[in-house]
Amino acid sequence: MNKISKIAFSLVTLLLLSPIFAATANAAEPTEDVVGIALSNPDFSILVSALQKAELVDTLKGDGPFTVFAPTNAAFEKLLMELDITADELLAQPDLAKVLTYHVVSGKVLAGDLTDGMTAPTVNGEELTFDLSADPMVNKSMITTTDIEATNGVVHVIDTVLVPSNFALQEVAMEEETVAKTGIESNTALLVAMLVTASAIGFVVFKKKQA
Repeated sequence: MNKISKIAFSLVTLLLLSPIFAATANAAEPTEDVVGIALSNPDFSILVSALQKAELVDTLKGDGPFTVFAPTNAAFEKLLMELDITADELLAQPDLAKVLTYHVVSGKVLAGDLTDGMTAPTVNGEELTFDLSADPMVNKSMITTTDIEATNGVVHVIDTVLVPSNFALQEVAMEEETVAKTGIESNTALLVAMLVTASAIGFVVFKKKQA
């Protein structure tokens, strides 16, 4: 193969391979922020609801960078069982933001940056502790997936909700639920009114029979 043929062959090869290189490069570039990653995964639906309720969505859509240890729905369900409350009661907690910010570390901390016994301050103000002696752990939660890179940080998936010491479970007043099929509110006042009406009708029927 002469020199000109070699050059031509190299150019053709480069042209053929360039789309592959470009696709690989684009695949490595994150396209969503940390909130977008949570929104795109249905297994983070409770986390997303909590972030919305605590009004932290806009904060986590900021420049960052942030490192988020994201609990799955199963992790939240485990917490609900331990606290013996419903998801609605959890979302109504006054200290909800303290729990969520305990899962966020300022800066971008990849799995390779972690060391056994390392501690990291959270946005909550309290620290997380990492144990890499066996399965990677943050406090008492296992890190099940690492290094989901975002445009403004990185997300690691965990199997247990991290509860800070400054969180206090409180009794919360829940709004009366509505009956979906009829739209009739289920409340005491309505029940009393129905009973009074039924009693009045019964009394009239009884009087007529006596007459």
